[in-house]
Amino acid sequence: MDNTGKEKEAIQLMADADKKVKTSGSFLGGMFGGPHKVEEACEMYCRAANMFKMAKNWTEAIKCLSAAVDIYTDMGRFTIAAKHHITIAEIYESELVDIEKAIAHYEQAADYYKGEESNSSANKCLLKVGAYAAQLEQYAKAIEIYEQVGSSTMDNPLLKYSAKEYFFKASLCHFIVDELNAKLAVEKYEEMFPAFSDSRECKLLKKLLDAHEEQNSEAFTEAIKEFDSISRLDQWQTTMLLRIKKTIQGDEGDLK
Repeated sequence: MDNTGKEKEAIQLMADADKKVKTSGSFLGGMFGGPHKVEEACEMYCRAANMFKMAKNWTEAIKCLSAAVDIYTDMGRFTIAAKHHITIAEIYESELVDIEKAIAHYEQAADYYKGEESNSSANKCLLKVGAYAAQLEQYAKAIEIYEQVGSSTMDNPLLKYSAKEYFFKASLCHFIVDELNAKLAVEKYEEMFPAFSDSRECKLLKKLLDAHEEQNSEAFTEAIKEFDSISRLDQWQTTMLLRIKKTIQGDEGDLK
């Protein structure tokens, strides 16, 4: 694929889109299809962004998508603006590896989805933010998100099975900060969502709390192995559990 050709085409499209935006705001532009011109400009920005992505010119792709976002936001089309924010976030997380910027775009997308009452889409964005916040040791922020999403899903018959996972993740974040915080959090989640008490996640947390209180790293590791043999722990959960285990005196910090 000729990426240079794609890039040239994208630059021309971007320039044409800029021109349409400028003329749409003029007196004559307003008389002769101003809003239509702006919509066309948005489509051109998006096409240019795709071409820049193919050429791996991530900075220009983001610039095009941001221009489209600004226009869609001004038009009150927040759902499509949110989708573009997600695309920008994905570029930041996978290509430019700027997690703070990815978080900001996921948060903006979540706000727009909430405003449009697309709660499921908003929650997906928030969960991305929660996972990254915890990785960056912003535990209070992660806890707030996991509790918020857990509370919003526990009363939904189709989604309530996921609530135990979110309360489990919130508990792990509490645990890293303070053992007592984690104990109180687990009790609170059991009270809020009685089904959490019977979950394997809750039972694991209680075993881990006991092992941690006794500063018993072997019992801590054994409880994790037992859980993992039935329900595989993902990378995020493993990372958090390692951080907790490192707070046990004399522990090497692995889960073997």
